[in-house]
Amino acid sequence: MKNFRFILLAMAACLGAVSCSDKAVKPAIPSDPQIERAVEKTLSQMTLEEKVGQMTEIGIDILGHYEGDNWVMDVDKVENAIGRYKVGSILNTPVVGQTPEKWQEIIGLIQEVSMRELGIPCVYGLDMNHGASYVMGATYFPQNINIGASFNPQLAYDAGVITAYESRASNCPWTYCPTVDLSRDPRWPRVWENYGEDALVNAVIGAASVRGLQGEDPNHVGPENIAVSVKHYMGYGHPRTGKDRTPAYIPESELREKCFAPFKACVEAGALTIMVNSASVNGVPVHANKELITDWLKEGLDWDGMVVTDWSDINNLYTREGVATDKKQAIEMAINAGIDMTMEPYDLEFCTLLIELVKEGRVSKARIDDAVRRVLRLKYRLGLFETPNTPLENYPKFGSEEFAQVATRAAEESEVLLKNVDGILPLKKGLKILVTGPNANSMRCLNGGWSYSWQGHLADRYTQQYNTIYEAVCNKFGKNNVVLEQGVTYVAEGGYEEENAPQIEKAVRAAAGADVILACIGENSYCETPGNLSDLALSENQRNLIKALAKTGKPIVMILNEGRPRIINDIEPLADAIIDILLPSNYGGDALANILAGDANPSAKLPYTYPRHQAALTNYDYRISEETDTMPGAYDYNAVVSVQWPFGYGLSYTTFEYSNFQCSTTEFGADTELVFTVDVKNTGDRAGKEVVMLYSRDMVASMVPENRRLRAFEKVEIQPGETATVTLKIKGSDLAFVNPQGEWTLEPGDFRMQAGNQTLMITCK
Repeated sequence: MKNFRFILLAMAACLGAVSCSDKAVKPAIPSDPQIERAVEKTLSQMTLEEKVGQMTEIGIDILGHYEGDNWVMDVDKVENAIGRYKVGSILNTPVVGQTPEKWQEIIGLIQEVSMRELGIPCVYGLDMNHGASYVMGATYFPQNINIGASFNPQLAYDAGVITAYESRASNCPWTYCPTVDLSRDPRWPRVWENYGEDALVNAVIGAASVRGLQGEDPNHVGPENIAVSVKHYMGYGHPRTGKDRTPAYIPESELREKCFAPFKACVEAGALTIMVNSASVNGVPVHANKELITDWLKEGLDWDGMVVTDWSDINNLYTREGVATDKKQAIEMAINAGIDMTMEPYDLEFCTLLIELVKEGRVSKARIDDAVRRVLRLKYRLGLFETPNTPLENYPKFGSEEFAQVATRAAEESEVLLKNVDGILPLKKGLKILVTGPNANSMRCLNGGWSYSWQGHLADRYTQQYNTIYEAVCNKFGKNNVVLEQGVTYVAEGGYEEENAPQIEKAVRAAAGADVILACIGENSYCETPGNLSDLALSENQRNLIKALAKTGKPIVMILNEGRPRIINDIEPLADAIIDILLPSNYGGDALANILAGDANPSAKLPYTYPRHQAALTNYDYRISEETDTMPGAYDYNAVVSVQWPFGYGLSYTTFEYSNFQCSTTEFGADTELVFTVDVKNTGDRAGKEVVMLYSRDMVASMVPENRRLRAFEKVEIQPGETATVTLKIKGSDLAFVNPQGEWTLEPGDFRMQAGNQTLMITCK
């Protein structure tokens, strides 16, 4: 894969010694004069109807139908949408993913009609969220939460490169990812779609994904790259109820300091489009929030990209949010707030109503022209005017073994070893293994949502060539040594929470002939609102399975395969080892088998705080006044909330020792470069990778300080007995915070810095 040097992104761009700002000092994407001339020429020749059509995106569902298993496009409907309504974008898959050959046919037809009727190409969009995940035979990567757990931006970049290549092989130039919401609530059903709870991790890894998908020049996106739509802008991962598409109430200081930071980083990495949060923040639906969309994003960052709605979300302004009286007013509010393109999946009335709004003077022609410029600019940057289609024969590596190896490596680096009593792992050869639990023999569980279908519930139909956990363990340890008796199973293709009547006694009987039990538990696949829950605890059937198996006295290796952290405090003590594989996708079973056998050394860390109790939900960067008790933490600090495992926790088959933690200066200002070094020694007997994390704690501040904040990280591989000196650089301004007035502030005082179990003090003067 192409090498890429990642620079950890500053969380604040300071303009003075004590006052900082998010305002751009230069355009996020440098303007290309040739492209701008082409945009203006095209715009000048367009009618109002054509302009409004370019702002419209409809779903493929209304443009065709199935004949048996074959999706057939209705040419008359395509010509009506494009010829009559001038529609400029189409999205989604017809229920399930299609082969690259079929996508070539579908999108090729759309482009043929678009160029003939409008002389303007369509921009087709698909949710390629962990690989080209609506394309049969494409390479699926671990879900984003796994990439966050890897703490390795290079994996995000490599996955982006391959995803873009295989998307273009399918003639698709645009994807709705990466997701950088921040998963601040473990109940939320979209925890697994982004990189975890921390702003820096989402910023760094999200920006790496943008560069991998789009390439290095956002003005000239090549034929092996695609445009991104970073989502969901913003505050989406903080819902008060924990449920999807529900309101968040976030102080402006946290909105700007944490929620905004990953989007800012992705924009600075060249992101061409951004998708908007479906819900409301502080009582204002984001789709109608001019301050967030226009003031903060477009003007504040001097960004000339395009803003697109989420699925039918303008309608929600009047059907659900109650801030508009009807659809027409909802459109007026959203377009005036800064929306450039709207997903109207089933309804072309948007075009008629927006034209009326312009003629009535409720939406200005200048706002329409601004939106259409952004749409056209995207299409010119993608090269669609010159090359509307990218033929499959130009992409010979589609679905290759080379790509599969990258996905396997990503899975190995993203599965988190959480417990390993007496070094039971790696498993010794020749052991008799009972594989049990509902997640033991299903590809659906490994993949999660956005996999072949929206809910991922059909994945087992299309993944026969890949290995479930059971199949991978058989391949690794020998089929004669492995027995499958699940005890608890899911309802095939049912809702994620649906389980069949348990047969736990069968698993208990099978355990009699086993030396070790591999208990594979967790969740079935889900996506968005259908994944909402009211009980964060793991299902009773699965917990009863573990309790019954524990009574056999056989050692239990618990495999957690879940999209969010389900509470397991009653069964965690019964396990001798625990690996949280999250959602590692098609090569996740093979990766797990490699880890179980010791052929791969686990190196992942938890990208979120794993809760112990239902009513004790927190994040690692909580305010110190939330402290009520103390307990030993992962790095010998006083963690003061009771959690199952803290953010950043993860074990290895080797051990690492930190020493000689130093900073280049003990006193600093906003513009000072702070260079931290720490020696990390591999004190074990095998090579391993360690994530070196730099944390800060503002000891006294005018706002209640946070317990700690991650400021930089680097993953390094160290050989047995060797010592690596790791260097982490930040600016003094990175230690600033946003005050209640929304201003970046760096105050004089002491900061405690931490790497591993090492700490030192530095002082801002």
